[in-house]
Amino acid sequence: MVPSGSLGFSNITAGPPVFTRRSAMVPASSSTSTSRVILRSSPSRSSESMYRPRLVHATTRTHDSPLRRFAFLPHDRWILFTSSTPRHVSDAIDVDVLVVGAGPGGGNAALQCARKGLSTLIIEDHSEIGTPVHCGECISDEAVANLNLQLPEEVISKRVNGIRVIFPDGTEKQLTETGYVLEKHLFEQWIAQSAVEEGAELALKHKLTSMERIEQDGEFKGWRCDGKGERFPISAKIVIDASGVSAVCSRFIKPDGSNPLNDKGKVVAGMQYELTNVPTDGYLDFYIWPKYAEKGYLWMIPKCDGRANVGLVTEDRPRAKKALDEFIEDTHFKGLEQKLPPWKEKGNPAFGGTIPISGPFENTHHDGLMLVGDAAGFTSPLFEGGSHLALKSAVFAAETAAMAISKSDLSSEMMSAYTRSWKAEFPPYDKILRGKNALFQLSDEEMSVMATCFPDEMSDMGASGKAMVGLRVLFRRPSLYSKRIVSAMLAFGYSRAKYYGW
Repeated sequence: MVPSGSLGFSNITAGPPVFTRRSAMVPASSSTSTSRVILRSSPSRSSESMYRPRLVHATTRTHDSPLRRFAFLPHDRWILFTSSTPRHVSDAIDVDVLVVGAGPGGGNAALQCARKGLSTLIIEDHSEIGTPVHCGECISDEAVANLNLQLPEEVISKRVNGIRVIFPDGTEKQLTETGYVLEKHLFEQWIAQSAVEEGAELALKHKLTSMERIEQDGEFKGWRCDGKGERFPISAKIVIDASGVSAVCSRFIKPDGSNPLNDKGKVVAGMQYELTNVPTDGYLDFYIWPKYAEKGYLWMIPKCDGRANVGLVTEDRPRAKKALDEFIEDTHFKGLEQKLPPWKEKGNPAFGGTIPISGPFENTHHDGLMLVGDAAGFTSPLFEGGSHLALKSAVFAAETAAMAISKSDLSSEMMSAYTRSWKAEFPPYDKILRGKNALFQLSDEEMSVMATCFPDEMSDMGASGKAMVGLRVLFRRPSLYSKRIVSAMLAFGYSRAKYYGW
């Protein structure tokens, strides 16, 4: 899946190909290298689309300079990236923007920067984009519209109807708002290749290890970045940190010479299996069952062909896998086959990672630096959705980068426009976090009482509906008001897609 239009070849021959600067492919230096590439493009999409997918079919044969694929797609669709000519350490690459990480936030940041005419390089420390998958793989129609996405069929696994919440006593309430379950690794590859088509360059297996300020006559001019990988060192006017929960730039940059830009945030463990033959009616099921997920939740996210992600998020990280296994054993998921997800060739079928839960970092910008997605602490507090926030924060970062470079002002004051943008757009994290904390202070029985006060369908409550919920709580368990029940209930409202919940 590659954006429509030319991939960047200026000529295709039986010998070594010649590439334009728009391509992420760099010609191999060896004269013995050969490559044969066959391109087949899908019909062009509207220029209004944010992403324009295209398929590229390629077969390769190399000798001294082997081609390296950045994404292995189904049906032998390869997108290729070659080794570049080795360079001396002093021969630094100069770019306008260096994007650290090729997840959804990094890929979109690179895409938006490239579209604004900025020379952009994405570095990714893995050998393949999109793996391992760390999340439940959902995105709402609200997010698709907000980001002007036109998803290609290849990245979509299943159309879904909304969210259903199951409380400790089995009470079910649903929030109908449509969306998609994605094949997330293909989604991220698609965005990254869209960025490549727009002129960005991509380097895999490149890990950032240090950043040094570049100054001229006392004025900040950019960052000299070094690390593991043949494209280093890199000089960048602006760095966009999309490195996920590791938030590498926050560690490397020490404004006062000793303390990092941001303290390490609190995280929870997320783990899931892909199960087969899972019954579903097209809703995403979220179980608030503290017995298995302490201060967290469990989920069933349906996919195509009867597959589903079944997993949990919990603060009890050492017990995460055991708790998930117990949940499956105790429920209707018992006996269903666990299988390796399509992107995983071998190993344990369990997969996941860590999720930031402390909220946005205190500093999401600095001289020539912006943090996006998980690297900025952007997740929806209750159900930890992060893709919508990552993709949108990348848009704001690219807008700020273009403005700063056009004005030759890379200062923290100029970068602060980014922070103002996301603060004006994203929901009030502190308020939602207070509600989440209030929810997890309730006993199982109190949570279930609260659930009985909600209507069966929570998508159209309105002011009168919320007032009715309050009256029901007052009638059935007035003591819950002393436990901040209103904040807990509001947290559910802020989990909706229009508040960047998913």
